[in-house]
Amino acid sequence: MRFVDLIIRAFNKLKSFWNYKIFRIAIILHSFYFILGLILFFVFYYEKNDFFIFYESGKVFLFDIENLYNQTYYLWDFRYFPLSALFFIPFSFLDFGLAFILFNIINFILNILISLMLYKIIILIRGKDHEKDDKRIILYLSVYLMGLPHILNYIYGQINLFITFFILSSILIFISRKGYFWQFLASLILGISVIIKPTSLFMIPFLLLTRFERKKWRIKISLKESIIRIFGVLLPVFSNSILFLIFPKLWNGFLSTNLTGSNPTALNFSFSFTKLITNFCYFFNIPFSQLYILISFVLIFGSIGFISFLLRSEHHNSIIFGYTLGIIIMLLTYFDSWNHHLLNLIPLLIIILFTLPRKSEIVDYIKPSLFFFSFFDLVFLGMWFLTYPIFPYNFGSTFFLLITFIGIIIYLARKEGG
Repeated sequence: MRFVDLIIRAFNKLKSFWNYKIFRIAIILHSFYFILGLILFFVFYYEKNDFFIFYESGKVFLFDIENLYNQTYYLWDFRYFPLSALFFIPFSFLDFGLAFILFNIINFILNILISLMLYKIIILIRGKDHEKDDKRIILYLSVYLMGLPHILNYIYGQINLFITFFILSSILIFISRKGYFWQFLASLILGISVIIKPTSLFMIPFLLLTRFERKKWRIKISLKESIIRIFGVLLPVFSNSILFLIFPKLWNGFLSTNLTGSNPTALNFSFSFTKLITNFCYFFNIPFSQLYILISFVLIFGSIGFISFLLRSEHHNSIIFGYTLGIIIMLLTYFDSWNHHLLNLIPLLIIILFTLPRKSEIVDYIKPSLFFFSFFDLVFLGMWFLTYPIFPYNFGSTFFLLITFIGIIIYLARKEGG
């Protein structure tokens, strides 16, 4: 009965959102993205999209698991943890076209659920100096739904919205529930998101309840809660080690595909610092090690991000800023950071805008980045395809990721309300 009541409340809340013109426009436009994705899939991308990899991985997991990372099965590399293939097994029993349609219908429903979850989180964390009505919240929910990265997410049949849903679920539990069980559950949910797609991998260190107390010049750590959180998030992740031990070939394939093989060196339109450097070296035929470049940037941005988080002033809901730093570090450092990955970051930036004081100057770092990621990154992607033979650098989102990273660090360093 409680589940039925939840459905009814969600439906009634959506009805109230519908009273706002901007939300009606957002739903209509988003529905167009959904339909456009299906049309382009069947006309141009039937066997040239990411969902083909997910679909095939379910079959390979069942019938030839040792070759899960064998390129001959896919158009592109399967780059995820082996247990992620379990998620796609039900789809692999369906006709490919039908499976794609079903998968994107689930994606569409997830976007509605994500909007409702965003609303719930914002209501819980919204500062006292923010407007008390829903008008501004609905505006930003509409910005999320109208974001252009949704187009590619639907065309490619990508898995990003599942990651966003799990991330927001984890945040909602952290900020609304107390107790060790809820700490464990929120972390476990984040760990599941890592299994499905490792985009949220660098969020893990920010689960530690650790802060440097400046007045007492000591590090304060809530040891028991930190252990529970880390155990919760690593439990799903390390469960892959069972498969790695049983099938050592899987471990070698996972490492080669993600770190040491030829795929990470290929010229492409990723906007990470790592890819900008490898593109530069590749373009000018300069010898390089992609692994050393990756490690260097992870150490630089990871250290700056975590130390800034450790030295932060006392801020409520610091988990939101930790998660955001984790996603930004991943997008800035990993080889492949694509337009549709921004769907993991955009909701977090919206939440931060309502966490910040209404007139905070840090808004000037966050808001331009939010709108760039939502509506203009695709322009730079198009420019890359026009210019890559002479200028293979997609740097627009790199710049705004860096601006956002700096803005969050400045805010964490200030006293509460700064």
